[in-house]
Amino acid sequence: MTALLSVSDKTGIIEFARELHSLGVQLLSTGGTAKALKEAGIPVVSVSDVTGFPEIMDGRVKTLHPKIHGGILGRMDNPTDAAQMQEHGIEHIDIVVVNLYPFEQTVADPSSSDADIIENIDIGGPAMVRASAKNHAHVAIVVNPSHYPTIIHQLKSGGISYDLRRQLALEAFSHTAQYDARISQYFARESSSFLAVGALPLRIDQPLRYGENPHQRAVLYGSFTSLFRQLHGKELSYNNILDIDAAMGLCAEFDEPTVVIVKHNNPCGVGSDASIVEAYRKAFATDTVSPFGGIIAVNRPIDISFAEEVHGLFAEVLIAPSFSDDALALLQKKKDRRLMVVDRAAYNAATKTSVRSVASGLLVQDADAILYNDEALRVVTSRTPSDDEHRAMLYAWKIAKHVKSNAIVYATQDRSLAIGAGQMSRVDSARIAVRKAQDAGIDLSGCAVASDAFFPFADGLLQAAEAGAACVIQPGGSIRDEEVIAAANEKGLAMMFTGTRHFRH
Repeated sequence: MTALLSVSDKTGIIEFARELHSLGVQLLSTGGTAKALKEAGIPVVSVSDVTGFPEIMDGRVKTLHPKIHGGILGRMDNPTDAAQMQEHGIEHIDIVVVNLYPFEQTVADPSSSDADIIENIDIGGPAMVRASAKNHAHVAIVVNPSHYPTIIHQLKSGGISYDLRRQLALEAFSHTAQYDARISQYFARESSSFLAVGALPLRIDQPLRYGENPHQRAVLYGSFTSLFRQLHGKELSYNNILDIDAAMGLCAEFDEPTVVIVKHNNPCGVGSDASIVEAYRKAFATDTVSPFGGIIAVNRPIDISFAEEVHGLFAEVLIAPSFSDDALALLQKKKDRRLMVVDRAAYNAATKTSVRSVASGLLVQDADAILYNDEALRVVTSRTPSDDEHRAMLYAWKIAKHVKSNAIVYATQDRSLAIGAGQMSRVDSARIAVRKAQDAGIDLSGCAVASDAFFPFADGLLQAAEAGAACVIQPGGSIRDEEVIAAANEKGLAMMFTGTRHFRH
């Protein structure tokens, strides 16, 4: 039996190779892997000795040879293959252990040049992986070090089973597909076309018990769990993950200490204050009913005073950059409450591409990463907003960006007051927001109102004025803009156009 070992990630490879050698498996290897095995005192045959050809072009060409690929692709139950292998002196390779050049890590390193990145596009590795996976009836392909113990166990028990080889083949093809997709993404950065993004790098990050509802199967792809680490509570659900991303997306808009409360993918309260306890109270006061069973995101560490404030509330998830030991001890007393630590820097730096499924297809777009168009942001009314009004307008605008359309948000410069979301009519969203404020006993006098898209008629703006709003922020761009501006002037409102729309369907 022969195994070919050629790995960039050398985790566990020495121990694995030593076990293989002890079982009488002949080891073939290349470059750095061969060097590591020799230094560990493990007998190994260089691929160059098998091919009779040296590694050339700085290792670019070493395994692309008939004696390697013939050994991998040969069908041992095919008489023609067996005869040709014998004729050309090709030895069968039973196990191929390959993981690929660290392309993704090289791209992530800001010091990497384009030349460095190009050199880390593996060619021979994917060829061996795909060949081995194709011939899985006769070859076991291992791309993940976590399988080393299983391989050894099965070898000691009589041989590697077909079921395992089939499963390893599935993982291998997924591995090369993800690898090529990340290369495609890299080149797509320089292209104005979305064509190259047709290759999406998807790896299973976490299996889920079910989807939005118990009868729907679901799985999480990507690297979400590298951004969010769970400290406590039940496993995350499909809906939890959607809400966590929604909450952090809004929370990341703010530099000042801020608390965001989300329910069913919509913010139901946002507050900012030097004290995160006060920020929470402001957010909670917007809607004191919806936060039950909701998601709370904080962009500052959670201490014991904050933990004591929120402990009595049934919240599905609490998210923060960190938790103090005493806060953690208190919050963990509710066994089902999920406590999540977010890597804020990694979250902010993460590539965010919006992908939505449709019948027999996917809609792919850039993430909505722009708050407003600097050049287009302008006052369009006779009255210019005061400094406080300007800050309140931008605060409301940040929230409106993250509310399902049609979105209407009333706010001051440090808290939301009322939120109307997801209605077919913008006027209905405005009415709902006003009614919720009235139910909560919140006075909207003098506040700012934000609309995620333009007011197609003056009626929505007039309703905001009647509710007490003193200033308005909206994208503009309606054929009736002049009519809406005239209505704002008549009511003494200050209004700004942003030049940017934030639909969320």
